[in-house]
Amino acid sequence: MATMLVTDLSRAQFALTALFHIVWPVLTIGLSFFLVVIEALWLKTGDVDYYRHARFWAKLFVLNFSVGVVTGLPLEFEFGTNWAEFSRFAGDFFGAALGFEGAMAFMLEAGFLSIMLLGWKRVPRAVHFFATLMVAAGASLSALWIVMANSWMQTPAGGSVVNGRFVLTDFWAAMFNPDMVWGVSHMWVAALETGCFVVGGVSAWYVLKNRNPAFFMKSFRMAVLAAVLITPLQIYLGDGSGKSVFVYQPAKGAAIEGHWHTNPVGQGAAWAVAAWPDAEKGANDWEIKIPNALSLLATSTWDGQVKGLLDIAPQDRPPALPLLFYSFRLMVAIGFYFFVLMTLSVWHAWRHGWQATAWQSRPWLLKGWLWAVPLGYIAVELGWTVREVGRQPWLVYGLLRTSEGASPLPASSVMFSMAGYSLLYIVLAIAFFIFARRWLRKGPDLALESPAVASHGWQDRRI
Repeated sequence: MATMLVTDLSRAQFALTALFHIVWPVLTIGLSFFLVVIEALWLKTGDVDYYRHARFWAKLFVLNFSVGVVTGLPLEFEFGTNWAEFSRFAGDFFGAALGFEGAMAFMLEAGFLSIMLLGWKRVPRAVHFFATLMVAAGASLSALWIVMANSWMQTPAGGSVVNGRFVLTDFWAAMFNPDMVWGVSHMWVAALETGCFVVGGVSAWYVLKNRNPAFFMKSFRMAVLAAVLITPLQIYLGDGSGKSVFVYQPAKGAAIEGHWHTNPVGQGAAWAVAAWPDAEKGANDWEIKIPNALSLLATSTWDGQVKGLLDIAPQDRPPALPLLFYSFRLMVAIGFYFFVLMTLSVWHAWRHGWQATAWQSRPWLLKGWLWAVPLGYIAVELGWTVREVGRQPWLVYGLLRTSEGASPLPASSVMFSMAGYSLLYIVLAIAFFIFARRWLRKGPDLALESPAVASHGWQDRRI
């Protein structure tokens, strides 16, 4: 019982630190690419508004990046303090992946960040643009290595267990494990989507308040046009990722869908639109179903066989079934909200153009973008909840159980550290919102001047 308590406390602490931390790198990735595009437009067109946008949004970027760095450090330490047995088991690959993330991705991002923020009038413009590119590349590389390591935990490959340790024999196979392509791409595009709707939502707020509306219509238009590409792509990637789950983690797939009975061959599985799964009963207390729809979603056929939870050993089934069931559905609902909002926005732009007054006459549409700002974060949190809770009771799927990976610590020590992290995160969140509010209320500096950009493009000049 004491061991179970310590494991549960360590899980709760890691969930707290991970769910709080993930908020910041998501926007870091999405906003870094927006800064690349906005700076490229300034260099290409010479439009001073793009330069002012770059300076304005860079302040939010550095504020977000700073909190992300501070909140990410505890996660690295927890692998050694709270999950030492997991680190011993998986260190051959997992330790290497996190090492690459620090040495390759974080150092690249941090190394060029000062040039991007402080080098506007100190380095040639090509050097500054290169620094912005490297910051964006570093942010994405960081996500690549971290999600790749997590994907390996979902579908381990590239070695075997020898004397209680995973011995790596093929690093490339471990990197490109079955979940890697779907996991990395789905997460990376989620970051782009979150950044897109944060930029669009903040810009919509300024337009709605009639504060520099012409200026912010430029960033709003960019957000809408980016959403045209990003939102359908994310739906496609989500669908592919979901189908992969039913192949490689059938217990997670069945838990997400509240699916208890494996459907007979030739007879499609019904999809529960809404239900309340009950693990003790081994059934749903109530449900609203669509015939054959789960087979279509999981296998792309009307009568594909989908394994049910009752055909999986009870000790191998994920816990917290209602949490998994509704986290997944809320995440999907947010994705479709983004798609509908994007569609309505494109239709409005096609009918009425991009003048601020045309959009101010439809305040409900601008408010829809404003409401979308927190929804991207919520969708990411829900997605990681599904991904991580759905993997339980395994730390490394099929190889190492969560109960076997925790460090033998006193419960009081874990409770003390969790209370400390909670207090730290509350302070950081308050500080972030105070500074972000000041940034939002102050707005852009429209008096900023930039050197003229030569009409023929990209010659090396000092900025």
